[in-house]
Amino acid sequence: MKKIVMIAMGLLGCAFTHAQEKIETTISGDVVSSYIWRGQDLGNVSLQPTFGIGYKGLSLTAWGSVGLSEPADTKEFDLTIGYTVGGLNIGITDYWFNAGLDPENRYFKYDAHGTNHVFEANIGYDFGLASIQWFTNFAGNDGVNKDGERAYSSYVELAVPFRLASTEWTATAGAVPFATDFYGTTGFAVTNLALKATKDIKVSDSFSIPIFGQVVANPCSRKAYLVFGFTLQP
Repeated sequence: MKKIVMIAMGLLGCAFTHAQEKIETTISGDVVSSYIWRGQDLGNVSLQPTFGIGYKGLSLTAWGSVGLSEPADTKEFDLTIGYTVGGLNIGITDYWFNAGLDPENRYFKYDAHGTNHVFEANIGYDFGLASIQWFTNFAGNDGVNKDGERAYSSYVELAVPFRLASTEWTATAGAVPFATDFYGTTGFAVTNLALKATKDIKVSDSFSIPIFGQVVANPCSRKAYLVFGFTLQP
């Protein structure tokens, strides 16, 4: 699920900061040492491709993840539609996993009690110095609360980008406001404290490879992770 897509490309990575006057496309792929999403460990070494298209603030992005070192890792395919105007962004993401309620892993099964899809809505605002995002699952294979009812699992995240020593940094703090087994929480819980650094490695005058490192701590689960990755793009 990644960095959702402004976070799935830097905080919901599929939304564009400013309305575009022409059609723009994004084609890239990340290779990561482990797949950590909102403070949760979702897999080992993974390939995570992205394909996106945007026009005048409207964007459609496809994002996926497949394990490279562990065949049993869950495969994921997400579709996000988003719209950005000024600093405001909204979006809807369809997450799909090849493991879940449907034992046959069928993509086109949308039965409320048997689908492997999770549908999430998001809204956020980029203030320049910081951005905030709110995400809520509204349909599909969501978690349940302490009463066994649909939790409408939610997550809120604050991100602060900055530049230090010719390197781009992002400090992130994320929390789950309500109890849900989707995130493994019994109430309000801080689940994601992260610091990420990104730097371009120049290969030639016309080609460079962005590499990144990230330290992630989940105070709720009492776990911490160190992630390394690089991005390939035209």
